[in-house]
Amino acid sequence: MDLNETKMMLVISRRLIIFAILSLVLTTILFALSFVFQQRLMLSWLVFECGIIGGFVSIQQRLKYIDIEEMQLLSQSWFSILMIPVYGGIFALVLYILFLAGLVQGHLFPAFYVPEFDTPPTTQNVVAFLTTTYPAQGADIAKLIFWSFVAGFSERFVPQIINDVTKRDTK
Repeated sequence: MDLNETKMMLVISRRLIIFAILSLVLTTILFALSFVFQQRLMLSWLVFECGIIGGFVSIQQRLKYIDIEEMQLLSQSWFSILMIPVYGGIFALVLYILFLAGLVQGHLFPAFYVPEFDTPPTTQNVVAFLTTTYPAQGADIAKLIFWSFVAGFSERFVPQIINDVTKRDTK
C-alpha cells in the first residue's frame, strides 16, 4: 500500500469514527430521555442504531480490500461513507418488521409479545401494537440487538431473507 492509499484510508477511518460517535451519542441521548421521563424504550431506534453500527464495522473491515477508485470516492465524499451504515440501519428495521410479522421465526430469532387485535381491528389496537409490542424475554432483546447488527454488517443478509420469503410465499 502506497502513501496516498494510506492517507485515504486514514481519512475514511476518521470519518467513520466521527459518524459512529455522533450516532452513538444521539442514541444515548434518546435512551437517556426515555429513562429520565420513564417512557417506553423505542426499540426501533435501538434496531436502527445497531444496524448503523454494523454498517460502520463492515466498512472498516473492508477498507483493506477495496480498490483504489472506491477508496478515492469514499475519501472525498462524506455521503458515500454514510450510505452503507444508513442502509444497514434500514435493513435492520426491515428485519425487525419481518420478525414482528412472524415471517422469520425460530429458536435463533427473537420472539415478541404482540397484543391481540379485535375483530374488526380498531385504532386502539394499532396504538396498542405500536406501544406495547416488545421482545418476550430478555434473551429476545439480545437476539434482536444481535440480528440488527448482522443486518447492518452483512449487506446481502436482509435482501436474501426478503428473496427467500417472497419465493416461499409464491409457491
